[in-house]
Amino acid sequence: MKRIKQYLIIGLATVGLWGLDSCTKDLSRLPYIQVTSATVFSNPQSIKQALAKLYAGLTLSGQDQVNEPDIQASDIGSNTFFRNFWEAEELPTDEAVISWNDADLQQYHLMNWTANMSFLKLMYNRVFFEVAACNEFLREMDKLDLSKFSPQDTVNFATYKAEARFLRAFAYWVALDFFGNSPFATENDPVGKFLPPQISRADLFKYVESELLDIQNLLPDPGQNEYGRADKACAWFLLARLYLNAQVYTGQARWTDCITYCNKIIQSGAYHLASNYAQLFEIDNRQTGEIIFPLRANGLTSQSYGNTTFLVHAAVGGNMNASDYGITGGWAGLRTTKNLVNLFPNGDSSVDKRAMFYTNGQTLEISDIKDFSNGYAITKFKNIDSHGNPGSDPTGTFVDLDFPLFRLGEVYLMYAEAVVRGGSGGDVNTAVNYINQLRQRAYRNTSGNITASDLTPDFILDERARELYWEAIRRTDLIRFGKFTSSTYLWPWKGGVKNGQGVDAHLNLYPISADDIIANPHLTQNPGY
Repeated sequence: MKRIKQYLIIGLATVGLWGLDSCTKDLSRLPYIQVTSATVFSNPQSIKQALAKLYAGLTLSGQDQVNEPDIQASDIGSNTFFRNFWEAEELPTDEAVISWNDADLQQYHLMNWTANMSFLKLMYNRVFFEVAACNEFLREMDKLDLSKFSPQDTVNFATYKAEARFLRAFAYWVALDFFGNSPFATENDPVGKFLPPQISRADLFKYVESELLDIQNLLPDPGQNEYGRADKACAWFLLARLYLNAQVYTGQARWTDCITYCNKIIQSGAYHLASNYAQLFEIDNRQTGEIIFPLRANGLTSQSYGNTTFLVHAAVGGNMNASDYGITGGWAGLRTTKNLVNLFPNGDSSVDKRAMFYTNGQTLEISDIKDFSNGYAITKFKNIDSHGNPGSDPTGTFVDLDFPLFRLGEVYLMYAEAVVRGGSGGDVNTAVNYINQLRQRAYRNTSGNITASDLTPDFILDERARELYWEAIRRTDLIRFGKFTSSTYLWPWKGGVKNGQGVDAHLNLYPISADDIIANPHLTQNPGY
């Protein structure tokens, strides 16, 4: 973590990507010796660049995709927040397998990870690097002499601080979800040799909740910030997701609170369902009006092997034509299991258009995880727009696809689940209507509509898979429904057995990095590791 301040103050050369469109790029061209916190935080434009670095921390390796990673790894493309987050959410589940034998990557799907697993260490380090970056930004912002800036700058700075707190809250939510009892530090803690204490999962829940409640009114109104930056709806969405999983995190259900914040988003009127489901995963998905918080990408100005470049390329192989996905070659990695395929009528898109599977040369059964032809390929994410035009990178390598991290479709599903589970402030008829809106888009008619009697917890879990597969939430869903580790729900190679088997419940939490356990005597490892 010693380099965190260096990277934060250098700024980001590609800040235009992050919706911070008024920033200049001059700061990144200065020799390092000239760039200090004193110079960066004396200039409104460079302060905005420093904020951009916090957003970039979710998708980029570092200052560029080759030479200056934030965190060292043998493969620079594997050390981004997004790629590691996606792998940790999807690969241990029924939704994804990967053919690559990179280090210990296969241990995710086989559910055989340990505290020394290299990819889990990367995820752990990425989470707390983002926390540290946000803390450092907030420390510097608190030092500003506001008398030296214009009134508008002062207003902007207050928004920047709220955004940094949102990004930190998101990182801490990942820590809460993945690791439970976690190291904890804020901008009020010292830097240097300080070893953060461990916070309980329940107390970390309270902290994330309190931060989001505090900043919700400090952020711009829904849809009023620059695209890709946090607004009130982002805070409400994360609160809704927090409350949806509260029983897992704290032992106390918060279904009513989940409904409250879903209602805030819906009633804001700032978002609507995309008319075409497929466009949500194409490079002009910004135009759909459904995305609340994207992780942005650009094939020219934010080149990374660890953002959606990974997601598009890794899903293409075998007999697939790479140009159909706006790229020049696939990496033959990611596929899905029969469990996901079987959730759709006929297992294809002839009825439900969300069923985006490639089957030519692929087998439904998975006898060998490392063979790309085993398991259907997924065609959901593309580096083309809704008119078939490819992305901006002429080499067809780096993609322009923004990842829809938060979107309205998931809000509808959270609302419906919280109602079914007994929350107040909503009603079953409204929940059915929201689900039917999603299904009418998918079926392109009303033939897939459901009634109140269909709206059961098991139906909702399946519908979440149909609507949200590969959107980095499946592990969390399966844990909430008690199906992640138990033998009541199996998928191919769960627990390292071809037909699947239950595993010990301690795997519902990932281990704290063994390196951090050694380095920080304040930390206690999660049970079972």
